[in-house]
Amino acid sequence: MSEQRKTRVAVVFGGRGPEHQVSCMGGGNLLGAIDRSRYEVIPVGITTEGNWVQVADDPQRLAVTDGRLPSVEAVAERGSQVVPWSGGVVASAPTQIPHLFGDVDVVLPVLHGPYGEDGTIQGLLELAGVPYVGAGVLASAVSMDKEYMNLIFVAKGLPVGPYVVVRGRDWPGRSASELAAAAASVEAKRVLDDIGELGWPLFVKPARGGSSIGTSKAHDMAQLREAIATARRYDPKVLVEAAIDGVEVEVSVLEGVDGAAPDTSVPGQLLVDGGEEFWDFEAKYLDPASGMVIPARIPDSAREEIRRLAAAAFDAVSCEGLARVDFFYTANGRVLVNEINTMPGLSPSSYFQKMWEASGMPFPQLIERLLQAALKRGTGLR
Repeated sequence: MSEQRKTRVAVVFGGRGPEHQVSCMGGGNLLGAIDRSRYEVIPVGITTEGNWVQVADDPQRLAVTDGRLPSVEAVAERGSQVVPWSGGVVASAPTQIPHLFGDVDVVLPVLHGPYGEDGTIQGLLELAGVPYVGAGVLASAVSMDKEYMNLIFVAKGLPVGPYVVVRGRDWPGRSASELAAAAASVEAKRVLDDIGELGWPLFVKPARGGSSIGTSKAHDMAQLREAIATARRYDPKVLVEAAIDGVEVEVSVLEGVDGAAPDTSVPGQLLVDGGEEFWDFEAKYLDPASGMVIPARIPDSAREEIRRLAAAAFDAVSCEGLARVDFFYTANGRVLVNEINTMPGLSPSSYFQKMWEASGMPFPQLIERLLQAALKRGTGLR
């Protein structure tokens, strides 16, 4: 890295996954908060089709405007199906990896869900030999896939709620005749029996999704069929979960400094006050009536236990950099781990940074810590 120039940071956002717009909001928020006196920032957009493009360094254009969500296509420079550095202008096309990271010191990939948060861009950066912010390939992949996330959590002794994994062979279609045919197989019958033991209502979600996209609540078998069909629009593998009677609590986590244990924020409690039945996409990003109270309105002992379990979940999947860990605090005082997000939402309305701000760490300081941790880690096996 040359001492004659600023540290060069590529902020990558957008992507092919269903959380493209959420990623764009986070990208804009980061562009507006990174210390430009220390860092040269290169904004990189990935379109929904997979093109890597030059985008405007304009955070305001990546914010929600009059209820409209942003996209890479809306901020791409006119005619710029290119990446404009690393030795000249290099064309990019869908399914082709551009040669783009030669002169970049560190990458901050603000990508969520499949094709970004699941180990794919992490693997690309590993191959390119470029330092990057956040979890590595393994941690990203197992944390994205809720089936394997839960398996690791259980193996590490962390408490999780009841769930059933539904694959294509277990639930081939929506009609009663198709389900009856599937029930003839031993495995499909076991899955149906296991779902029956969960009780009603149920939550159905893509196994590898986020932002509650594709998630539905089902109160009977007809709604369950519809919910599974909805989830399968985003992922062929689906999780069916028992509804938990309690409140949702979240904790932000940062990799410890110089090998220390992970640091955890003050926990926050989600509030759904806009009429939504659960914390769905609308409540998360568009409804001003919903939000979070920090600290969570639960006993002090429960908040401390949640912080302890958040650090344990971070370590369980070998996470690095940052994460948000989500919990249920039940009506009878139990704490259950819901999921870990290795690249949590970073938009202005997201709570990862708000919980750190309530814990005494402003957003620019948080970004500085993430970038410095990635630069110190460097490249190679983790």
